[in-house]
Amino acid sequence: MFRFATKESPRLKRLRSISLFQDLSVRELVIVDLLLHERRYLAGEVVFDAGEDGQGIYFTLDGRIGIFHPGHSNTPLAELGGGSFFGELALLDDSPRMAQARALDDSTLAVMFRGEFVGLLQTHALIASKISLQLARHLGQRLRSISLPQPQPQEVVA
Repeated sequence: MFRFATKESPRLKRLRSISLFQDLSVRELVIVDLLLHERRYLAGEVVFDAGEDGQGIYFTLDGRIGIFHPGHSNTPLAELGGGSFFGELALLDDSPRMAQARALDDSTLAVMFRGEFVGLLQTHALIASKISLQLARHLGQRLRSISLPQPQPQEVVA
């Protein structure tokens, strides 16, 4: 008989530090962990390129990842350390990647592919809904943080 862990292992503690998983119980986190694929990248190695098909979401377990705008390969738009995630739009649509992700340091990532997330929706709807809610909150915060130009007052001619 398979027994779920009741205590968090070091790996589960690293996963717990990722905001998408913060509301999951230990049992739910173990289920999610079974769907994750660990990948290691050397400093300078490309995780994915702009224009590639988005296959899944990546979670930074160790190291740092830079997100680069196409054509600006020296200055990252963002630097993501442990506990962060990126490529999340791949869970939602089939659009190509909009930027390049590259390891800035030797890094360990976990990836969840879209098909596995869809399977999670079908088999463990409560877990998937908790993750989806956190993802929606994250995307909402990102949209709010975009600074839009403020309308200029109109000059009235009398």
